[in-house]
Amino acid sequence: MRHAAMTTTKEPRAPSPGTSPAPPDASPAPPDASPAPPDASPAPPGAVPGTAPASAPAKPARDAPRTIRQLRLARLGKKRPPQRALENPLREGLRLERMPDPFAFILFGATGDLAHRKVVPALYQLWRTNLLPHEFMLVATGRRPYDDDTFRADLRASLDKYSRVLPIDEAVWAEFAKRIVYQQGDFNDPVMYARLSLRLDEIDTEHGTRGNRLYYLATHASAFSEIVAELGRAGLDHEMHGGGWRRVVIEKPFGRDLESAARLNREVGKVFREKQVYRIDHYLGKETVRNLLVFRFGNGIFEPIWNRRYVDHVQITVAESIGIEGRGSFYEETGASRDFLQNHLMQLLSLVAMEPPASFEADPLRDEKVKVVRAIAPKTPEEIRRDVVRGQYGPGWVAAEEVPGYRQEPEVDPESETETFIAVRFEIDDWRWAGVPFYLRMGKRLPKRASEIAIQFRAVPHRLFKDSSTDPEPNLLAMRIQPDEGILLRFGAKVPGLGLDVRAVNMDFTYGSAFSVDSPDAYETLILDALLGDASLFTRADEVEQAWGVVTPIIESWLDEPSPDFPNYEAGSWGPAEADELLAREGRRWRRI
Repeated sequence: MRHAAMTTTKEPRAPSPGTSPAPPDASPAPPDASPAPPDASPAPPGAVPGTAPASAPAKPARDAPRTIRQLRLARLGKKRPPQRALENPLREGLRLERMPDPFAFILFGATGDLAHRKVVPALYQLWRTNLLPHEFMLVATGRRPYDDDTFRADLRASLDKYSRVLPIDEAVWAEFAKRIVYQQGDFNDPVMYARLSLRLDEIDTEHGTRGNRLYYLATHASAFSEIVAELGRAGLDHEMHGGGWRRVVIEKPFGRDLESAARLNREVGKVFREKQVYRIDHYLGKETVRNLLVFRFGNGIFEPIWNRRYVDHVQITVAESIGIEGRGSFYEETGASRDFLQNHLMQLLSLVAMEPPASFEADPLRDEKVKVVRAIAPKTPEEIRRDVVRGQYGPGWVAAEEVPGYRQEPEVDPESETETFIAVRFEIDDWRWAGVPFYLRMGKRLPKRASEIAIQFRAVPHRLFKDSSTDPEPNLLAMRIQPDEGILLRFGAKVPGLGLDVRAVNMDFTYGSAFSVDSPDAYETLILDALLGDASLFTRADEVEQAWGVVTPIIESWLDEPSPDFPNYEAGSWGPAEADELLAREGRRWRRI
């Protein structure tokens, strides 16, 4: 192939940095000279023909920085000063709350007792305190034939009765009520979920909720599996990139035993990923329970003595003066072991006994809690007979009012064997707590409503003040969860006078007097955390199953025992005598609350 000859004209190129330009009197190349390669630079005088010219190094300026100090100051001068945000001096000292994304709150079981007593009042308080975004909608679902207006009127009546702050602010309620709609339907009807999906799409378009949805299951536990499955079939669980988040909050009880809890976990896991699931235990939202972590890991003086060398034993008490409040059929299937021991009491125990987490985030925190429950060995039938006490209240008097026994309550079997009181002794087989007993008790129709964690420290090894009229009591740290949230520390002090008399005195801290703020309800805290995607105060699947692994053998062992002698404690007392003997045989006693 023949190539056509092409003539190119090359523009003169400016000398590159570091090379000397050709002198002005240099003679031009003869006409017949071969052209230089396109990228060749003119050779400087004295260069050897045919060799590449060497670049002369650039001479640094005399004032160029050379020392470390000069280089640092030069680099600092090149940096742009950061733009400082304007500060509002009026906000100094105020805690700035995170605001959730726009969202739709889909409440299943909206006509039930839990929704009216706890969930909706919590949402109203969050709205009243400006902790919810303007783009928020409450979609209530239930079987009853309400329309939007009649359901709003029903909720308003409940708020007048159960709201934490009264009276209801009319202007706040008017704005809140605009964001409430009602969707009637059966939880097992696929058509209801199809209509719900369409309505949520409309809400996203009209109210700007951006596809973010929180499903709250405030129904009977038997409906959990069906609701989750139908949400999956309707595609309401899908999280698409840029299409919003989807989360589900599941109330307790999560299962009836280890087998049913594991099965429910599998069914939920088929639809939602674990990070989308929030298993709620309202006790973890209480202010003192949350402060327990701050108290332990935010103060250097307590953690070094928080172990078997200094702690004699731990008592965790949840006492209720009320009965079953018309929930006879529910409590007959639940009892104190399923209603409180498996969740509330085990959660409090794990928070007291856990190791410091690597960070204050959901998974590191829950990892340490699970380790504690794993270290509690399941009890044998013989150990259960020795270390577990169950009881049922009979007729009596509470707060100067005569009350019926459990078997006389509505919807309760006259020969019921369901326990309304349970006390248990656990030990944690790990390096920190080996040999330290943990005593847990819960009961209904006790003299007062009180929840407390008591850390009983060991007595001094040697009685030094022998002339004192009384022996100094061992130190005690008590954390009051409800009511009158606070912390009490007991220590010995000398009685003023000429003698050497030692008495126990209390240093008492209460939230109300120290901070002069109204603590939020536990449901307000937990719902806001779920909206923010913070699962720190919610239980994980493995945590639930480990707790059931401890409690299930206790419940099953009762099936092989003869019928209990119920009722065995009078309403208004502190439970059966066997509960006192549980501690007395080791030289201890329950703390008087």
